[in-house]
Amino acid sequence: MLETSARLLSLLSLLQARRDWPGQLLAERLDVSPRTVRRDVDRLRELGYPIQATKGPDGGYRLAAGTELPPLLFDDDQAVALAVALRIAVTSGAGIEEAAARALTTVRQVLPSRLRHRVDAVDVTAVRRAPQADPAALVAIGAAVRGSEVLRFDYRDDVRRAEPHHLVTRAGRWYLVAWDLDRADWRTFRVDRMALRTPNGPRFTPREIPGGDVAAFVAGRFRGGDRPDDWPCRGEVVLDLAAAEVAPFAGDGTVEALGPDRCRLSLGSWSWIGLAAALARFDTEIEVVGPDELRHAFGRLAGRCARAAE
Repeated sequence: MLETSARLLSLLSLLQARRDWPGQLLAERLDVSPRTVRRDVDRLRELGYPIQATKGPDGGYRLAAGTELPPLLFDDDQAVALAVALRIAVTSGAGIEEAAARALTTVRQVLPSRLRHRVDAVDVTAVRRAPQADPAALVAIGAAVRGSEVLRFDYRDDVRRAEPHHLVTRAGRWYLVAWDLDRADWRTFRVDRMALRTPNGPRFTPREIPGGDVAAFVAGRFRGGDRPDDWPCRGEVVLDLAAAEVAPFAGDGTVEALGPDRCRLSLGSWSWIGLAAALARFDTEIEVVGPDELRHAFGRLAGRCARAAE
């Protein structure tokens, strides 16, 4: 059974996690009696936490919103998660590196030594520094998404009007997924290239994103097509290499062993020339199984390479 101070911290953490808690369920989660839960709730109230009793068959508790809430308390796992999140935020591309680093220093100073060692063990380094998005722009776009308000902004020397739907981050860059009103189609915009205009446009009724899954939609767009589950160009070849030598470099392709030194590889790309170039990097003989578009792309690529050699 948890000691009283640790139990109070766990109880507060549970109350912060969801709106309403039946008293019996809290008792089971804390492995104590309902009477002990009532006493612990009274202790938290004495510390200034506005905990309300809820009516119902089981009765329960709710942590009410308060303007003078006492300092937040975190258990060990929450404290470590917060510190690690701040460390990762330094490389997020959101333009908050300095603020996140200062916040991490503040949090680290109040952590007990046993937790500081766990946090210090996580050393995150940004291998490639992506262009930074303006934090103010992220906040403004996020507010427009929540409020369903049309955004007006300059983008690549053009004025755009779009219905914002999601802010997403990919490879250190921030993107807005939106319905482009002037082009009547879905688009992704790099936030670091957007210059917002004020005020926002009128409110709109949100559309459903194709497929209903923003992550799958964005993945499909970065693959060069509308289908989230595949590349727009996919071909199959036979390589004079062992499957074990090809598999580590096949990405999301599939490799089938045909013998000790021979395998079949199915791979996708955003274009046929791009696919031919990706397959040509395997230093071996290549037999094209299909389709003909891939075979023709190898011919065009060979011509370009021959001219480059001259």
